[in-house]
Amino acid sequence: MSLRSLQFAKERPEFFSTLNQRVNGYFKTNNIDKTANTEMVIKTIFMFSLYFTPYFLIIGGITTNLWILFGLCILMGFGKAGIGLSIMHDANHGAYSNKAWVNNFLGYSLNLVGAHMMNWKIQHNVLHHTYTNVHDADEDISPRGVLRLSPDSKWRPIHRFQHIYGWLLYGLMTLVWTFTKDFYRVFKYHQEGLLARQKSSLTKELAIMIFSKLAYFAYIFVIPMLLLDVTFTQVLVGFIAMHYLAGFILAIIFQPAHVIEGTAYPAPDETGTLENNWAIHQMRTTTNFGRKHRIFSWYVGGLNYQVEHHLFPNICHVHYREISKIVEATANEFGVPYQSKETFWEAIKAHARQLKTLGKKPSAVQHVTAMAA
Repeated sequence: MSLRSLQFAKERPEFFSTLNQRVNGYFKTNNIDKTANTEMVIKTIFMFSLYFTPYFLIIGGITTNLWILFGLCILMGFGKAGIGLSIMHDANHGAYSNKAWVNNFLGYSLNLVGAHMMNWKIQHNVLHHTYTNVHDADEDISPRGVLRLSPDSKWRPIHRFQHIYGWLLYGLMTLVWTFTKDFYRVFKYHQEGLLARQKSSLTKELAIMIFSKLAYFAYIFVIPMLLLDVTFTQVLVGFIAMHYLAGFILAIIFQPAHVIEGTAYPAPDETGTLENNWAIHQMRTTTNFGRKHRIFSWYVGGLNYQVEHHLFPNICHVHYREISKIVEATANEFGVPYQSKETFWEAIKAHARQLKTLGKKPSAVQHVTAMAA
């Protein structure tokens, strides 16, 4: 079924209209802007510094000790993930600033660390945020080689072990984006008309992608090899370590939000209509975790408040903690599920159990959709 034929049910619009009014009232009453504040600016400086300070220490020749250099690459991995979780993510949702050029400028920080902004915006903003957990629409749960993240995806015998090997594959996420996925996706989105709907073109995006990736590989590979007495293999090891850590961090933050016990995998009926309206659909397919852990929440860009993020992606994540109180109270009032795990560790365990459930032969398990019905 094509994306154009998918539509949401129109029943119970009062939930989101009431919620939206209350959230808007919170910002108006407290005279708060929905975009970035001083805390967000400080975080932006910190995340860029966490990535680039180790880089400049490396190329500045601060040491020749390979273990120290490796440690600096690890710090870059934390910075790379931090840029993705906080800065790039908010900017590409238009939530960082009221000024479009600021969002666009900071959104290209994704290209700065090896990926491509437009591909991410289409896969994440358009497909994932609209059709969360819908098979063949949400690419975040589409078949990924040996990972089965949806009960509607084809089952293979190897999936029985995905709750074990899946964690090892998560670290490859940003490497795959950098080397292969970006190129495949830009042609796919062009053919599906998604680039045109974003008022862009294949020629433009290819030009930006190729230029930015060449610049990325130049400062990551070429400059260190020109300035330092290191081999390509040594640089490659640091590069892979940085990417693997960043990819793993990103994966274990995003995956438990949707591929977790209790969330639904809604399927459209024969007319292409999904069971609920968009807002209730988001509530049934999304889970929060670790809301009391402020330092954790600060680093992951508030993405442990996934419910709030999916309902209000245009609001900067620094406000999620406060508006979550409004969202939860309104959900309880209207009898809409508000799914949340007490800790991040509980979410990780629930995600692991979901991987195991999805790894079982379909005939041996109850359809996962029924779990959240």
